[in-house]
Amino acid sequence: MSTYGARHAPSAFSTPASIALFRRLTWEGTVPLEIRVDAKELPANSNRGLECYFIQAPRVSYLPLVVPEVRAFLMDVVFDENGGRVVKEEEWWFERDDGGLVKWHWPIGLIYDTYTTSLSPSAATSSSGPTPLKLVLHLASPPTDKLLLAPSAEACKQAFMGQLKEADFIRWGNTKRMTGLRKQEQDGIWEGIREHDFDTYWRIASKITPTPSPNAQGGRSPSPAPVPPSSASMVHTRPPSAEPGASTDANRDAATAVRSVPARIYLPDGPVLQDLVPPALADGAPHTLGRFLHTHLPLLFPIANPRHSSDPDLAYALIQGVPCPLDAEMAWLGACMAGADGWVSVCVGIGRPGA
Repeated sequence: MSTYGARHAPSAFSTPASIALFRRLTWEGTVPLEIRVDAKELPANSNRGLECYFIQAPRVSYLPLVVPEVRAFLMDVVFDENGGRVVKEEEWWFERDDGGLVKWHWPIGLIYDTYTTSLSPSAATSSSGPTPLKLVLHLASPPTDKLLLAPSAEACKQAFMGQLKEADFIRWGNTKRMTGLRKQEQDGIWEGIREHDFDTYWRIASKITPTPSPNAQGGRSPSPAPVPPSSASMVHTRPPSAEPGASTDANRDAATAVRSVPARIYLPDGPVLQDLVPPALADGAPHTLGRFLHTHLPLLFPIANPRHSSDPDLAYALIQGVPCPLDAEMAWLGACMAGADGWVSVCVGIGRPGA
């Protein structure tokens, strides 16, 4: 699991080099998985001493995309020739070691972070390194009534593209950037995920992702207009870049020019919270992670400005596997530490990380 080392909130107006660095670090992050085939479902004559497979999986990838690697291992080492012919890959599905269903359409990094935040702080971290996420691979009888879609790579692609389009709408009030991509480009975004190719992905994703960029005003972009108070009003307004005659300079695509930052809060074994997250507050001040969390979870994050707090930490925020400082700006997080699907996934853990 990649860590970034920075303990202070980064500026929302970083240099192009640092933007590329954080995006690269986010992309290259990996998590440990321990995948064990359900012993009751192993074909006859299988090697029952080697049905467990360990993998360091990319955070931005998805479980259906690692199935071919797992299958190759099982065919070479565990199944005999007859057993390999019996199993059908389209019927494979994953379950947590504790029996809970795995949301296979989530990025692997998000699955792992929600797992670690559900553990106690001491169990989530250890001197020996990150704790592997233990998964059980079932070879038959997927619970179709509980799974949203068949856990296939094609269904995963459709779910991923749906998340990208939703993030595009949250940012600008429309999906013109996504729908404006040619089919070849849309397929190229997914190909970058499938092949874990940073350059292929960002060559196209840069067309729809905002970028924090300095301008002549002391390195800060102008404060955006207040975000509409409801999603209904968002439908009837357009981002600056979509208005007729809009300026064509770089500021129209700046992180501070978005209507809202696509962000979700994931609670330990709890609901997922989603709301409009303007890049700036009504007074023009940057909208920080601490303010965002204080608004929705005031008991866990009682101080909106953590710099002036001497209270012990009640909870922490994990983004891309990294405990994130609460004074980080949401605009910067949306441009530099969002997932490949465009969303800033904030996983909340109880207590102090590493305590």
